[in-house]
Amino acid sequence: MYQQLLAPIHQFLNCTTPTQWIDEAKKPERLPIVLIDHLLCELKAGQSAMFLIRKYAANNDSKQQMLDWFKPYEEFAYKGVGDLASLKGKSNISKGIIAQSESPYSQDLIDKMVLLIKEELHHFYQVLEIMVSRGIEYQHVPAGRYAKGLLKHVRTYEPQTLIDKLIIGAFIEARSCERFAALAPYMDEDIRTFYISLLRSEARHYQDYLSLAEQIAGEDISERIDYFANVEAQLISSDDHEFKFHSGVPVAEAVL
Repeated sequence: MYQQLLAPIHQFLNCTTPTQWIDEAKKPERLPIVLIDHLLCELKAGQSAMFLIRKYAANNDSKQQMLDWFKPYEEFAYKGVGDLASLKGKSNISKGIIAQSESPYSQDLIDKMVLLIKEELHHFYQVLEIMVSRGIEYQHVPAGRYAKGLLKHVRTYEPQTLIDKLIIGAFIEARSCERFAALAPYMDEDIRTFYISLLRSEARHYQDYLSLAEQIAGEDISERIDYFANVEAQLISSDDHEFKFHSGVPVAEAVL
Protein backbone atom coordinates (compact mmCIF):
# COMPACT_ATOMS: atom_id res chain seq x y z
CA MET A 1 0.00 0.00 0.00
CA TYR A 2 2.79 2.42 0.85
CA GLN A 3 4.78 1.71 -2.32
CA GLN A 4 2.79 4.45 -4.04
CA LEU A 5 4.01 6.90 -1.39
CA LEU A 6 7.59 5.77 -1.86
CA ALA A 7 7.73 6.03 -5.67
CA PRO A 8 8.39 9.81 -5.76
CA ILE A 9 10.78 9.45 -2.80
CA HIS A 10 12.89 6.94 -4.72
CA GLN A 11 12.85 9.21 -7.78
CA PHE A 12 13.97 12.16 -5.66
CA LEU A 13 16.85 10.36 -3.95
CA ASN A 14 19.89 9.36 -5.98
CA CYS A 15 20.40 6.06 -4.15
CA THR A 16 18.60 3.64 -1.88
CA THR A 17 19.83 2.74 1.58
CA PRO A 18 22.75 0.27 1.28
CA THR A 19 21.97 -3.27 2.41
CA GLN A 20 24.99 -3.07 4.73
CA TRP A 21 23.25 -0.36 6.76
CA ILE A 22 20.01 -2.35 6.95
CA ASP A 23 21.91 -5.48 8.00
CA GLU A 24 23.51 -3.52 10.84
CA ALA A 25 20.38 -1.63 11.86
CA LYS A 26 18.25 -4.77 12.18
CA LYS A 27 20.60 -6.38 14.72
CA PRO A 28 18.89 -6.56 18.14
CA GLU A 29 21.91 -4.98 19.83
CA ARG A 30 21.54 -1.92 17.55
CA LEU A 31 17.94 -1.21 18.57
CA PRO A 32 18.86 1.22 21.39
CA ILE A 33 20.95 3.47 19.13
CA VAL A 34 18.39 3.25 16.30
CA LEU A 35 15.63 4.43 18.62
CA ILE A 36 17.68 7.01 20.53
CA ASP A 37 19.06 8.57 17.36
CA HIS A 38 15.59 8.50 15.81
CA LEU A 39 14.31 10.33 18.91
CA LEU A 40 16.97 13.02 18.50
CA CYS A 41 16.32 13.25 14.76
CA GLU A 42 12.68 14.10 15.47
CA LEU A 43 13.79 16.86 17.84
CA LYS A 44 16.35 18.23 15.39
CA ALA A 45 13.82 18.19 12.55
CA GLY A 46 11.44 20.23 14.67
CA GLN A 47 14.22 22.60 15.74
CA SER A 48 15.29 23.15 12.13
CA ALA A 49 11.75 24.14 11.20
CA MET A 50 11.55 26.42 14.24
CA PHE A 51 14.82 28.16 13.35
CA LEU A 52 13.54 28.86 9.84
CA ILE A 53 10.34 30.42 11.17
CA ARG A 54 12.18 32.44 13.82
CA LYS A 55 14.77 33.77 11.37
CA TYR A 56 12.61 34.44 8.35
CA ALA A 57 8.96 34.81 9.28
CA ALA A 58 7.80 35.20 12.91
CA ASN A 59 7.41 38.32 15.00
CA ASN A 60 9.22 38.65 18.34
CA ASP A 61 6.38 37.36 20.54
CA SER A 62 6.03 34.29 18.36
CA LYS A 63 9.77 33.66 18.45
CA GLN A 64 9.66 33.34 22.23
CA GLN A 65 6.53 31.21 22.03
CA MET A 66 8.32 28.68 19.85
CA LEU A 67 11.25 28.49 22.26
CA ASP A 68 8.73 27.65 24.97
CA TRP A 69 7.30 24.84 22.82
CA PHE A 70 10.68 23.17 22.62
CA LYS A 71 11.89 23.76 26.17
CA PRO A 72 10.58 20.52 27.76
CA TYR A 73 11.91 18.40 24.89
CA GLU A 74 15.31 20.08 24.91
CA GLU A 75 15.59 19.79 28.67
CA PHE A 76 14.90 16.07 28.40
CA ALA A 77 17.31 15.53 25.50
CA TYR A 78 20.19 17.72 26.70
CA LYS A 79 19.80 17.88 30.49
CA GLY A 80 18.00 14.66 31.38
CA VAL A 81 15.12 16.62 32.92
CA GLY A 82 11.61 15.17 32.62
CA ASP A 83 10.13 11.87 31.50
CA LEU A 84 7.34 10.33 29.46
CA ALA A 85 4.69 11.61 31.84
CA SER A 86 5.97 15.21 31.86
CA LEU A 87 6.08 15.28 28.05
CA LYS A 88 2.57 13.90 27.57
CA GLY A 89 0.39 16.28 25.57
CA LYS A 90 3.13 18.87 25.06
CA SER A 91 2.90 18.57 21.28
CA ASN A 92 -0.73 19.76 21.30
CA ILE A 93 0.30 23.23 20.14
CA SER A 94 -2.70 25.47 19.57
CA LYS A 95 -1.50 29.08 19.49
CA GLY A 96 -0.85 30.56 16.07
CA ILE A 97 2.40 32.12 14.93
CA ILE A 98 2.19 35.72 13.77
CA ALA A 99 4.32 36.79 10.81
CA GLN A 100 6.66 39.76 10.83
CA SER A 101 4.98 42.71 9.17
CA GLU A 102 8.04 43.23 6.98
CA SER A 103 8.64 39.57 6.21
CA PRO A 104 8.97 38.90 2.47
CA TYR A 105 7.94 35.29 3.01
CA SER A 106 4.36 34.10 2.94
CA GLN A 107 2.19 32.65 5.69
CA ASP A 108 2.69 29.37 3.84
CA LEU A 109 6.18 29.04 5.36
CA ILE A 110 4.76 29.42 8.86
CA ASP A 111 1.79 27.11 8.26
CA LYS A 112 3.83 24.26 6.79
CA MET A 113 6.62 24.48 9.35
CA VAL A 114 4.28 24.71 12.37
CA LEU A 115 2.46 21.57 11.22
CA LEU A 116 5.82 19.84 10.79
CA ILE A 117 6.88 20.92 14.31
CA LYS A 118 3.71 19.53 15.86
CA GLU A 119 4.18 16.20 14.12
CA GLU A 120 7.89 15.89 14.87
CA LEU A 121 7.36 16.58 18.58
CA HIS A 122 4.55 14.04 18.68
CA HIS A 123 6.82 11.50 16.99
CA PHE A 124 9.49 12.26 19.62
CA TYR A 125 6.98 11.25 22.29
CA GLN A 126 5.99 8.11 20.38
CA VAL A 127 9.62 6.97 20.05
CA LEU A 128 10.13 7.58 23.76
CA GLU A 129 7.06 5.45 24.49
CA ILE A 130 8.62 2.57 22.56
CA MET A 131 11.92 3.01 24.41
CA VAL A 132 10.21 3.03 27.82
CA SER A 133 8.19 -0.07 26.92
CA ARG A 134 11.45 -1.92 26.21
CA GLY A 135 13.39 -0.58 29.17
CA ILE A 136 15.81 1.30 26.90
CA GLU A 137 17.34 4.11 28.91
CA TYR A 138 17.84 7.40 27.13
CA GLN A 139 21.37 8.69 26.76
CA HIS A 140 22.46 11.60 24.66
CA VAL A 141 24.48 10.64 21.59
CA PRO A 142 26.48 13.07 19.44
CA ALA A 143 25.26 13.96 15.98
CA GLY A 144 26.66 12.07 13.02
CA ARG A 145 28.11 13.53 9.84
CA TYR A 146 24.95 13.48 7.72
CA ALA A 147 23.25 16.82 8.39
CA LYS A 148 26.58 18.61 8.83
CA GLY A 149 27.75 17.15 5.54
CA LEU A 150 24.76 18.68 3.78
CA LEU A 151 24.75 22.02 5.57
CA LYS A 152 28.37 22.81 4.76
CA HIS A 153 27.29 23.27 1.13
CA VAL A 154 24.72 25.97 1.92
CA ARG A 155 25.31 29.25 0.11
CA THR A 156 25.97 32.27 2.30
CA TYR A 157 23.74 34.92 0.71
CA GLU A 158 19.96 35.31 0.72
CA PRO A 159 17.58 34.09 -0.48
CA GLN A 160 19.89 31.29 -1.62
CA THR A 161 20.73 30.37 1.98
CA LEU A 162 17.06 29.80 2.76
CA ILE A 163 16.47 27.96 -0.51
CA ASP A 164 19.39 25.61 0.15
CA LYS A 165 18.21 24.91 3.71
CA LEU A 166 14.74 24.07 2.44
CA ILE A 167 16.18 21.73 -0.19
CA ILE A 168 18.29 20.04 2.50
CA GLY A 169 15.18 19.69 4.65
CA ALA A 170 13.50 17.93 1.77
CA PHE A 171 16.36 15.44 1.42
CA ILE A 172 16.51 14.69 5.15
CA GLU A 173 12.76 14.03 5.29
CA ALA A 174 12.85 11.94 2.10
CA ARG A 175 15.74 9.84 3.39
CA SER A 176 13.97 9.32 6.72
CA CYS A 177 10.89 8.12 4.87
CA GLU A 178 12.94 5.75 2.72
CA ARG A 179 14.77 4.33 5.75
CA PHE A 180 11.61 3.76 7.78
CA ALA A 181 10.23 1.74 4.87
CA ALA A 182 13.48 -0.18 4.37
CA LEU A 183 13.85 -1.07 8.05
CA ALA A 184 10.19 -1.73 8.93
CA PRO A 185 10.04 -5.36 7.68
CA TYR A 186 12.82 -6.39 10.08
CA MET A 187 11.41 -4.79 13.23
CA ASP A 188 9.02 -6.06 15.91
CA GLU A 189 5.36 -5.53 15.11
CA ASP A 190 4.87 -2.40 17.20
CA ILE A 191 7.90 -0.65 15.70
CA ARG A 192 7.03 -1.86 12.20
CA THR A 193 3.52 -0.45 12.55
CA PHE A 194 4.91 2.82 13.89
CA TYR A 195 7.45 3.20 11.08
CA ILE A 196 4.81 2.57 8.43
CA SER A 197 2.55 5.13 10.11
CA LEU A 198 5.33 7.72 9.73
CA LEU A 199 5.66 7.33 5.97
CA ARG A 200 2.77 9.59 5.02
CA SER A 201 3.87 12.52 7.19
CA GLU A 202 7.53 12.19 6.22
CA ALA A 203 6.59 12.11 2.54
CA ARG A 204 4.48 15.23 2.96
CA HIS A 205 7.27 16.99 4.87
CA TYR A 206 9.70 16.48 1.99
CA GLN A 207 7.13 17.81 -0.48
CA ASP A 208 6.40 20.83 1.72
CA TYR A 209 10.09 21.73 1.95
CA LEU A 210 10.49 21.37 -1.79
CA SER A 211 7.42 23.44 -2.67
CA LEU A 212 8.55 26.22 -0.32
CA ALA A 213 12.02 26.22 -1.92
CA GLU A 214 10.48 26.49 -5.39
CA GLN A 215 8.03 29.19 -4.27
CA ILE A 216 10.71 31.36 -2.65
CA ALA A 217 13.17 30.92 -5.52
CA GLY A 218 10.57 31.90 -8.11
CA GLU A 219 12.59 30.04 -10.72
CA ASP A 220 13.76 26.58 -11.67
CA ILE A 221 15.85 25.04 -8.88
CA SER A 222 16.38 21.61 -10.43
CA GLU A 223 20.12 22.21 -10.82
CA ARG A 224 20.46 22.94 -7.10
CA ILE A 225 18.31 19.92 -6.22
CA ASP A 226 20.56 17.73 -8.37
CA TYR A 227 23.61 19.15 -6.62
CA PHE A 228 22.32 18.23 -3.17
CA ALA A 229 21.06 14.86 -4.43
CA ASN A 230 24.65 13.98 -5.31
CA VAL A 231 26.01 15.24 -1.98
CA GLU A 232 23.35 13.32 -0.05
CA ALA A 233 23.89 10.10 -2.00
CA GLN A 234 27.63 10.29 -1.36
CA LEU A 235 27.05 10.60 2.39
CA ILE A 236 24.66 7.63 2.36
CA SER A 237 26.68 5.33 0.11
CA SER A 238 30.21 5.96 1.43
CA ASP A 239 31.95 4.31 4.38
CA ASP A 240 31.00 5.70 7.79
CA HIS A 241 32.86 5.09 11.05
CA GLU A 242 29.77 5.94 13.10
CA PHE A 243 26.44 4.13 13.14
CA LYS A 244 23.41 6.43 13.24
CA PHE A 245 19.94 6.58 11.71
CA HIS A 246 21.26 8.60 8.75
CA SER A 247 24.78 7.19 8.60
CA GLY A 248 26.48 5.73 5.56
CA VAL A 249 27.87 2.25 4.99
CA PRO A 250 29.03 0.99 8.40
CA VAL A 251 32.64 -0.11 8.48
CA ALA A 252 33.66 -3.04 10.67
CA GLU A 253 34.53 -0.85 13.66
CA ALA A 254 31.49 1.47 13.33
CA VAL A 255 30.57 2.86 16.74
CA LEU A 256 27.75 4.95 18.20
